[in-house]
Formats: sequence, structure tokens, C-alpha cells
Amino acid sequence: MNDVVDLLVIGGGMAGMSAAARAARRGLEVVVVESGPELGGSALYAGYLWTAPTIEAMCEANPDGDPALAEAVVDGFGQAVAFLDELGVPYGPAVPILRFGRGHQFDTALFIDTCRRAVLASGGSVLLSTTTETLLTDATGAVVGAEVTVAGGAPRRIHAGATLLATGGFQADPDRRAELVGPQARDMPLRSNPRSEGEGLRLARVAGGALGNAGGGFYGHLVPAHVTLEPEHFVDLALYYSEHALLFNLRGERFIDETLGDHLTANALLEQPGSRGLLVTDARGYREFVCGAYVEGAASTDKFALADRRGGRCVMADDADDFAAMPPEWGYDGERIAEEVARCAHGEALTPGRTHDPRPLDEPPYYVVETVPAITFPFAGIRIDARARVQAADGGTVPGLYAAGSDIGGLYVGAYAGGLAPAVVFGLAAADDTASVAR
Repeated sequence: MNDVVDLLVIGGGMAGMSAAARAARRGLEVVVVESGPELGGSALYAGYLWTAPTIEAMCEANPDGDPALAEAVVDGFGQAVAFLDELGVPYGPAVPILRFGRGHQFDTALFIDTCRRAVLASGGSVLLSTTTETLLTDATGAVVGAEVTVAGGAPRRIHAGATLLATGGFQADPDRRAELVGPQARDMPLRSNPRSEGEGLRLARVAGGALGNAGGGFYGHLVPAHVTLEPEHFVDLALYYSEHALLFNLRGERFIDETLGDHLTANALLEQPGSRGLLVTDARGYREFVCGAYVEGAASTDKFALADRRGGRCVMADDADDFAAMPPEWGYDGERIAEEVARCAHGEALTPGRTHDPRPLDEPPYYVVETVPAITFPFAGIRIDARARVQAADGGTVPGLYAAGSDIGGLYVGAYAGGLAPAVVFGLAAADDTASVAR
């Protein structure tokens, strides 16, 4: 069976559904293909549309990212929020996020379903449990659709004026993680949907698209070691409070200013021996941050108690000296950790410094969780321009091909300023560019 449409969207997450709904509302014929049995992808586990409010703030937080993409996200954020209004999806007031960012809480599942209904209302199609086998190209090398396998195993060729890759990244593929994030990333826990295995990157590279930002890091968080991560606990078990704690590697060393952000600490811990560490806070940290909401309006939970119930290595220490008696099978230099905790409790200067929360951890008992980094999405991926057009490996663009969401690479390099906002911004950019060409 052959189809001819204006826009083929491969991937039904935040980026893909934003593009599909925008294109449908612009009067384009749209088909969405999604490899899973439901739409939404990893966006279903998120809840804030946010980024840096100015290009200056973006550049300070993300100095090595692609400046054109960074500027496009900042400039396009207002349009992304306006798109929620256009769809009738409610959102909360602007709140601060990660000190430098601003954003809005919203129901991502409602957003995805509203986009789905917009596509169907326009006469478009949404095909679930459908895998994309290959992109179709013409004699000039332009992408003109894809060959897919629909649920039940039947092949289907979909011809399209434009094709968008929005499959959610490659974080579920250990081999690609090892290649493009780093060897230690092979065994990282996955804090994401399990179907994002690099389908978009594979398709783009075969069509001549360029890879960008290999080794540029990942977005993720610290989570308790020895715990099986389930989607319902992706948020509750993320140890955001590390920004108000001390983190030690196996040698008993602190190796990063933890107050810069849990997502940065997660990247740094991946590079440490064994990619695991001990996270230590005091009773005040427990009251105010372990049990507190990370972002205004978010739900709060006792992360220490939850990690303990889920089988994590969680202990309490009455004072700094207790760390010297740490079980040797844990593998940590307990005496060195005891010395550093005591120095912090006494208000002595630490190295690295603690820029944003230098207070002494001087209120025992101490709450201790062994932690590892978990990946949500990588920063490597398909190179695009500010209009979401896929960049060719030999220069220029790949005609007819776009990418958005976690499939792209280069926006962030060892930094992070929101995931949903870039997904919507570049999804809308792809739809708008497609509409301008279709006319």
C-alpha cells in the first residue's frame, strides 16, 4: 500500500507530535509512525517546559553548545508556550528551574493526546507498533519518505514531501552509548523509555546525515545504586538533592562542585573509578532537600526512605567518625571520607569549593546513599541547523530530511538547559519549514 503525504513523522514523542500537530493545523497531510504501542516516549516522565530565558544565560550555562541552535531555542521558547495556548493545553505560572532557567509545569500526556487528536481531526494517520526499515530517496539523494513495517508485519511505503526523525535518541542501546558517550556508559542505568535505540541516527547516517557532538555528555541524574529503575520512580528516585550534599568516589575524594547541578555531577561521576560514589547530606539537608520539592509545584517524597525500600545501599551515620568504620567490602576509603565530612562540618574551606551552597554540613545524623549516574538522553546525535534541517556529512543539508528532540546532537555540550523546550521548538521549526516549502 502506498501513501503520499506532506510530512512523515518518525517517532511519536514530544518533538514528533509537536511537529505533526503543527503541520496538521497548517493544513498539511501528516502520517506519524511510532515503534511502540503508545505515543509519548520519554516525555511522559517529564513535566516542565523550560529553558534559559536569555541567550546570555544560555551561553553561560552551555558555553560550548552550538550557538545557532542555542539561540533558536531561546528565541523559540515563547512560540513553544504559545503553541500550548493554541492547542488549549493548560500550564502553570513561570517558575525558576536550576537557578538560571524559567519554565512552566504542564501535563505532557495531555499534550501528546491533544496533538494526536489534532492529527486525526485533519485526516492524518498515527501508526503504532510500526518500525521504520529505511528512508526512501530519489535520484538526487533527497529523502522522499520511508519504508515501514506496520503492526502485524505488513510492509508499507509512505512517500512524503518531508520526513522528520524524532525517535528519542539512542540511550537504550548500550553499544551506541559506549561509542558516543564513553566506554563507561555501556552499563549505565536507563532513565528513559526502553525503545530509543538510535533508529533516527541510523536512518540519518545512511541518508548522508552528519553525526554531531560525540563525547559531549548526556542528560541524566544520580540514582541509588543496586536499585532497578522503573518508570514510575524515574523522578522520585532521582537524587536531585546532590546539589546540597557531598559526593565521594571510591578513593574518598570529592571531584566536582556538587552545587553546580545534579545533572553535571552525574556526568562527572561516570568518569570516576567504578562510576559510583557515596552521597552524604546532614539532617538539615534531609529535611529541606531530600524530602523537599526540587522545582516549585513538583511533588515531594522522602528519596532516602524510597531508595532504602527499593533495595539501595542507604545508611545513617551518627557523626563524621562513623565513616572511618565503613565496611571494607564497599570499597571506599572511609577514613578519608570521615576527614572531609568533619572539615565540612567545621566550616573549613573545601576543594573543590561549593559555590551555590557553601553551608557546613554540621547537623548530624548524616544520610548516606550509594549512587550511580543514570542516562535520560545523550547529547550526541544528528546535526541540524536552526530550521531543524539535517546537515549532510559532506556539507549542506540532506534535502527533505529534518530531525528534532533527543535525536539531535550539538545543542548541549556537557551542559543542559531543558529537554522538552528544544523538542517543541525544533519540532515546530520542522513543521513550519515543511509548510513553507509545500506552499
